[in-house]
Amino acid sequence: MPHARHQQENFPVASRLCPPALRAPILAIYQFARTADDLADEGDRPAGERRALLEQMRVQLAALPERPDPAAAWTAPLAQAIATHELPKPLLADLLSAFEQDTWVQRYPDRAALLDYCRRSANPVGRLLLHLSGVNDAEALQQSDAVCTALQLINHWQDLGVDIRKPRLYLPEADLARHGVDPEAVLRGVHSEALARCLAELTDWALALMAQGRPLPRRVGGRLGFELRLVVEGGTRVAEKIRTMNHATLLQRPRLRAWDAPLLLLRALLYRTS
Repeated sequence: MPHARHQQENFPVASRLCPPALRAPILAIYQFARTADDLADEGDRPAGERRALLEQMRVQLAALPERPDPAAAWTAPLAQAIATHELPKPLLADLLSAFEQDTWVQRYPDRAALLDYCRRSANPVGRLLLHLSGVNDAEALQQSDAVCTALQLINHWQDLGVDIRKPRLYLPEADLARHGVDPEAVLRGVHSEALARCLAELTDWALALMAQGRPLPRRVGGRLGFELRLVVEGGTRVAEKIRTMNHATLLQRPRLRAWDAPLLLLRALLYRTS
């Protein structure tokens, strides 16, 4: 599922809606991802040091569940989750791969490159949740990938003004070029109507992906399924706010507010799959 990537906004952190038996493993996964995200993106460490610390996390992950590292607080709860729920460690390693990429990749040439990043930065989260819920058929996995990628893309467009200070640009260069937008101007914080048109197209792309995955929460069902409904509706609501502000996220970051909660709850209760 933002930099500091606001992972919590795309991550269905274990709320009271989640089945109690799943709260501990979900929080363990979140703690792992949050730790890696902070190493990749927070503070003023040089890139080489960040990569070394993430590589250390990779070594610590490989030792789980047998040998949690007492020096790393995230390892014990994740070891328990792996041992109890047989979490697929390759999915956790994919998350590390994406965070490592953040230390050296600052631009994406096209949508294919960005989708490959989302495949490792966002999609593993959904697949881990499906694993915990016991839903693992191919259609559900495809729907989960669509939702997670959509959430990640919406978060990129939402965080445009934040990411350029890294300096990092997730808008595909091919899309910018097609709309006549200079990437250097975006990195300087220059908003334009051409940029707004580009973001409008990219937001439509993200919402089309979200639509592909909308049936998933009903397939999961129960309390976790309702939690996923709220996650889908939350991401959709952020995209609506981007549209309302004419896609000027370079100038102001849209965000969910307390007064959005009743609308999200109503939409979740009346959840549409198409």
